[in-house]
Amino acid sequence: MPIVRLPDRALITVSGPDAEHLLQNIVTTDLDSLKQGEVKPGALLTPQGKIMFDFLVSRTANGALQLDLRKAAASDLAKRLMLYRLRAKAEIETQDQTDIVVAFDNESSASETDSTANWLIDTRFSGSRVRRAYASGLEATVTIADWNRMRIRHGVAESGDDYALGDAFPHDVLLDQNGGVGFKKGCYVGQEVVSRMQHRGTARRRVLIVETQGVLPAPGTPITAGGREIGTLGSVEGGAALAIARIDKVKDAMDRAEPIFAGEAEIALRLPDWVTFSFPDAD
Repeated sequence: MPIVRLPDRALITVSGPDAEHLLQNIVTTDLDSLKQGEVKPGALLTPQGKIMFDFLVSRTANGALQLDLRKAAASDLAKRLMLYRLRAKAEIETQDQTDIVVAFDNESSASETDSTANWLIDTRFSGSRVRRAYASGLEATVTIADWNRMRIRHGVAESGDDYALGDAFPHDVLLDQNGGVGFKKGCYVGQEVVSRMQHRGTARRRVLIVETQGVLPAPGTPITAGGREIGTLGSVEGGAALAIARIDKVKDAMDRAEPIFAGEAEIALRLPDWVTFSFPDAD
């Protein structure tokens, strides 16, 4: 089973009797639906509904909640959570030395692979093919590039590689599709904007999978059609990548048989297989 180490990640643990109530009231994830043994995506938003921090959230064996996020953002998120804590009985601790490993493309159960690790199912991926563990002593067998190819293949975007914090709505990066937003939970920071986008169906920027016969340019390269920018390239591995693009503009170009480019490379764009929406019909 391929195993990769993610050295650029950190954990924030939120513990105490009010820990879940604190997070439930400020983050997008519905923690009532978070099961033991899984990690779910989520975000802390600005009041305007844009992603300030993204993370994966899970439950620990002793009842705490842990947030798995980019190490570069961990200190800022911990400070932000302290501001929201007020009088809540919750402790917030950053663990930036934790070993974070991922196993993927696995046909057997985690226990059959390594009984010493407490593997958690990453619900962003179909089935249980991707698992995370916060444990030392597991040897990496593949590289970060292999992990990025896995994410690209399944249309799983992450901040830093695919979008900048403060620059994307949850719908842009498919948190509305993969369980990262709880539409039936109560209020949280930025909830009004996210709910309005959901009910009005106004989301047009979306994560797409990019494919080309050649080699793609660097992340951040504009995606264009007819000389107009319609998106931006994200994670790139060889001839495949992720992008965040206007799906109405992409559909318009496809309907006109107009080529779409990332830099000078002609590309094809498609929706991830698991999403529930489609390219919009022409007006």
